[in-house]
Amino acid sequence: MSKVAQKLPADYAALLTEVKERVRSAQYKALRAVNKQLVSLYWDIGQLIVERKMHAKHGQAVAEQLAADLQGEFPGVAGFSRRNIFYMRELYVSYVHLPKVQPLVAQIGWSHNLIIMQRCKKPLEREFYIRMTRKFGWTKAVLIHQIENQSYEKTLLGQTNFNKALTPKLRAQAKLAVKDEYTFDFLELREEHAERELERSLVGRIEHFLREMGGLFAFVGSQFRLEVGGKEYFIDLLLYHRRLRCLVAIELKVGEFEPEFVGKMQFYLTALDRQVREKGEKPSIGIVLCKEKDRTIVEYALHTAKKPIGVATYRIVKRLPKELKGELPGPAEIAKLLEDGESET
Repeated sequence: MSKVAQKLPADYAALLTEVKERVRSAQYKALRAVNKQLVSLYWDIGQLIVERKMHAKHGQAVAEQLAADLQGEFPGVAGFSRRNIFYMRELYVSYVHLPKVQPLVAQIGWSHNLIIMQRCKKPLEREFYIRMTRKFGWTKAVLIHQIENQSYEKTLLGQTNFNKALTPKLRAQAKLAVKDEYTFDFLELREEHAERELERSLVGRIEHFLREMGGLFAFVGSQFRLEVGGKEYFIDLLLYHRRLRCLVAIELKVGEFEPEFVGKMQFYLTALDRQVREKGEKPSIGIVLCKEKDRTIVEYALHTAKKPIGVATYRIVKRLPKELKGELPGPAEIAKLLEDGESET
C-alpha cells in the first residue's frame, strides 16, 4: 500500500464513487446539450431547404452542391454529406405538422432519429419509438432490436390490470414498460422445453433477455426465495425496473395460461412488497409469461386482481400473429397513452 493510500480516510471509496457518478452525470448532460443543438441545427437546415422549395427536380443537385460547399466551408466537421442533407429535409417534413413531437426529436440522438425515419413509416409508430427512446434511454442497438421485434404493436396489445391496480401517475409508464409478447429468438431451445430449461437459458443469455425486456431492467436473481408462514416459495425470475423504481416478478409457464396463475402471482407480489421492497420504491409488478394464452380468459382472470399484473406470451420467432394486428387501439387512444406516459416521467 502506498504512503498516500495509508493517509486516506476509511470512507474515501464512497467519496470516489460519488465523484465518479457526478462526473458521468455531467458528461451525459453535456452530451445531451450538444446533441440537442446538433439536431436543432439539422432541423433548421431542413426547414430552409423546404421553404425555398429546393426539392423535386432540383433536389439531388441542391443536396450535392450544399454538401460540397458546407464541407469546404467547415473542414473536419462531420454531418454534411449529401445523404445527411436529404435526411435533414426528411426530418423537417416528417414532423413539421406534429407539434407535440417536434420538441422530442432533439432529445434523442441524430443516429436514433435516422433509424426511426428509415425503419418506421407510420407517424404514431415513429412517435412511439421517439418517446420510448427518450424515456428509457435506449441505445442504438436496443432501438433497432425493439423495432425489429415489433415493440410498438406488442406494447399496445398488452393485457394488464394496471388501470385499476396502479395510480394514475404510474399506470401509463407501466403499460409502456410491459409488452404483450416477448421474442427470445436468441435461445437455442427445442419446441418442447421445460420451465427450468427456459429459465436457465434466459439467465445464461441475460444481456439478450434484458434487452428484449426493454433495456431498463436490472437482474436481481433467479429462483428468488421468499419465506411465508414457515414455508419457502421461489419466484422464477426477479428483475428491477430502474425508471419505474419497482421490483418485477416473472413467472415462466411453458404451456397455456391458466387463471390460477394470477392468484399465485398476487401472493408473490404481496410477499415482495412486505418483505423485500425498499422505502421509496413503487409497488411490485408481476408478469406471467406463457407460451400461449386465450385473451378472453386472461381478461376474466385479471378482472378482480388487485395487484398490478400483466400476462404476456413468448416466442422464439419474430413475427406478430396477423390476427392480432387488427386489435391495435385507435390512433386517439395510442396518442393519449404516449402523452400520459411522457407527462409522468
